[in-house]
Amino acid sequence: MKRVKAACICQTLHFMLKEDISHDLAARQVAEEVEHYKSSLERNRTQYKILEETKQPDDSVIIKIVKQYSTSPVGDYLD
Repeated sequence: MKRVKAACICQTLHFMLKEDISHDLAARQVAEEVEHYKSSLERNRTQYKILEETKQPDDSVIIKIVKQYSTSPVGDYLD
């Protein structure tokens, strides 16, 4: 029999600007989307660690994150 002792997922997320609206509005929406993503992780009690958050020259945002996979224990992945 096997059991998951620890599990995490590593992701690189690119929050991109919408092209059919003004740049300022698109940049504001990206910032709001990033904050909404982070608050949803907190609200869902997902354990996570943001390794890097980079604002790009076009005002899009790239986040490198390690987060809890499903409801599995995270072990020492987030240390």
